[in-house]
Amino acid sequence: MKAKLLLIDDDANLCQVISYQLKKMGYDVDITNSGREGLEAYRQGNYDIVLTDIQMPDISGIQVLQEIRKQNKEVVIILITAYGSVENALEACRMGADDYITKPFGQEQLLFVIEKAVRLRNLQTENQTLREELSDKFRFENMIVNSPAMENVVQMAGKVARSDATVLILGESGTGKELLARGIHYHSPRAAKPLVTVNCPSIPDTLLESELFGHVRGAFTGAIKDRKGKFEMADGGTLFLDEIADLREDVQAKLLRVLQEHEFERLGESTPIQVDVRLIAATNKDIEKLVSNGKFREDLYYRLSVVPITIPPLRERKADIPYLVEFFIERYKKDKKVTVDSEVLEILKTYNWPGNVRELENVIERALVLSGKPRISPQDLPVHLTEPSSIARNQANDDLFSDLSLDNLEKRAIQMALQKAGGNQTKAAKLLDIPRHVLLYRLKKFNIK
Repeated sequence: MKAKLLLIDDDANLCQVISYQLKKMGYDVDITNSGREGLEAYRQGNYDIVLTDIQMPDISGIQVLQEIRKQNKEVVIILITAYGSVENALEACRMGADDYITKPFGQEQLLFVIEKAVRLRNLQTENQTLREELSDKFRFENMIVNSPAMENVVQMAGKVARSDATVLILGESGTGKELLARGIHYHSPRAAKPLVTVNCPSIPDTLLESELFGHVRGAFTGAIKDRKGKFEMADGGTLFLDEIADLREDVQAKLLRVLQEHEFERLGESTPIQVDVRLIAATNKDIEKLVSNGKFREDLYYRLSVVPITIPPLRERKADIPYLVEFFIERYKKDKKVTVDSEVLEILKTYNWPGNVRELENVIERALVLSGKPRISPQDLPVHLTEPSSIARNQANDDLFSDLSLDNLEKRAIQMALQKAGGNQTKAAKLLDIPRHVLLYRLKKFNIK
């Protein structure tokens, strides 16, 4: 389907010629002969492209441009200018016009400009569609949440998404920190702007500063041309720094300055560049411990953790496992109906999941590949999940941490020490690093035979 155009020009003869040429090419064209008529027609119509003269007696094309841009940032606007007024057209392009054409122009030149505008409009439409698809994909409602712990995480993320506050996402590898960061971005007022992701450990230390802040030609060996950094690319949007605890100390200092001043310099340049970027950071390390050990800047930590969100590991939210299994089956089943044995779900619930959700996803994908049947049975699971010693060990770990009261943990420690010492109380006391009479008191207190 061809684009719909609005032509605004006080030269009625020129409008008829342009309209005739464009309609011959299949375009849908409406004509108005004044700026005011053009604005009224635009408000009532649904146009892809506006072609307007700059010089008109009532309202100039520049004013038309400004009024339309207040209503719509996406519509393509082309200015018609007389020879000798190119400066005005260039200034208008800086104000938001997409292109201009100079009178007198031929049919081929006109069609070239219009076709270029159509390509731009199609690209904008595709980008908008992709943004909407991404926004829908990362809706918090689509996240697998059944446990109270994850419900709290999603609720907090939903609240902070509406602000510009810096967020620090904490959690073990594989828990879904990047997924949550994307959800925060696509629920924020910045959703239409870029989300730029940087995995800090994956970039060599020597290149990380250039990657974040950019460089100019000749800044260092191999810098053969100017290059934008991730902060510039994310201007107006969100920058997600994954595994931020791995940043070098000098890069930490520069990052702190960006957060405080909203500006930075490219490598090899002293001119400050101002940016409007919302920062989300994540780490799987104990960053408070790194701060106390002097390995991470305390002032940067407080800047980053305006809103800290901790994603619990999968072993602490096993109520989510059946729903995650169903989700991953839908993702990898390849149009066939697949069921899961109840025994499989019980095995998955007893496992401790050191690799968290990412490990569970790999297990389900592997089971679907190896099964060849419309159901997943225990035989399709990795051996380390199904061997009796593994199940018993994971069950013991679950029992140990099901009650985190101090008395329960102390009782468990004594029982484990006695088991390891073969029932010898003196050896058990040494393992616990307590005097034997203290152990005897504890045995009586907890009624341990």
